[in-house]
Amino acid sequence: MEEFLNRPIKEIIKNYPKIGEILQSYEIACVSCNAGSCLLKDIVEIHNLSREKERELLSKIAKVIYPDKEVEIPTISRKSILKEKTKPSPPIKKLMEEHNLIKRWLSLIPKILEDFDLSSEEYKRIILEGVDFIRSYADRFHHAKEEEVLFGYFDKNLEIIKTMLSEHDTARAYVRAILEAIEKNDKTKVIEHLNSYKELLSEHIKKEDEILYPWMERNLNITQIGKLFAEFLNKDVQMGENLVLKYENFIEDLEKRFNKITEKWEVKK
Repeated sequence: MEEFLNRPIKEIIKNYPKIGEILQSYEIACVSCNAGSCLLKDIVEIHNLSREKERELLSKIAKVIYPDKEVEIPTISRKSILKEKTKPSPPIKKLMEEHNLIKRWLSLIPKILEDFDLSSEEYKRIILEGVDFIRSYADRFHHAKEEEVLFGYFDKNLEIIKTMLSEHDTARAYVRAILEAIEKNDKTKVIEHLNSYKELLSEHIKKEDEILYPWMERNLNITQIGKLFAEFLNKDVQMGENLVLKYENFIEDLEKRFNKITEKWEVKK
C-alpha cells in the first residue's frame, strides 16, 4: 500500500476507476480535476480528513487494489494539524469575495453566447470588454495576489500549487485564443474558447474555495495571516481604488442587460 501513497491520484484512478467513485463518496473530486497530479498521500491532508476517515478511505482503496489480500493500512504523516471548519480569515475571505465577481462573469457567458453575432460590433465589444475584465481583474488583480503573495508562503513545488499555477496559465492561453479567433472572425472558435475558459475557471474557483484555501489556512499562523492581509491591501492600492468599482459596474450592467433578455425570452416561450 505504501507504494501507492506516492503515486499521482490520476494514475491510480486510471488503473482502478472504482477508486474514483470511492473518493467521490468522500466529496473528493479528483476524477473531474484537470491535473490530478497530487499524490494519494497528499489528498488526505489537503481535504482535512480525520484520522478515522483517513483509515476508512485507505481501507476501501486497499480493497480495490488488493481484492484478495489483507494489507496493512499506513498512517500518513501530516504537516498540518486537523482543524474544524471555521470562517475564512480576512485575507482568504477577500480572495473568495473576488471569486464571487468572477463567478458572476462566468454565469453570464452562456447568456452572452446565446445569440452571439461576431459581425455585430456591439457583441464584439462585449467580448473584448469581457477579456479586459479577465485580464485586468481576474488575472492581474486576483491571480497576482495568489501568485505573487499567497503562494510565496508555501513551497511552489507542491503538486496542488503547481496545479493551480498550471490552470492559471491554461486560462491565459484560452484568453489569447479568444482574441486570435476574434481577429480571424472565427465565431465557432470564440465560443469554444470562451466556454472552455468558463469550465476551467468554474472548477478552479471551486477547488480553491473548498480545498486549497482551507488547507493553506491550516498551515498559516496568526502572524502570517495578518501579514498576508496587509500585503493584499497593498496590492489593492497599487492597482488603484477605482479598479474594483469599474468592474463591478461592468458586471452589473451586463447582468441588467442579459438577465432582461433572458426574462423576455422565457415569457415568449
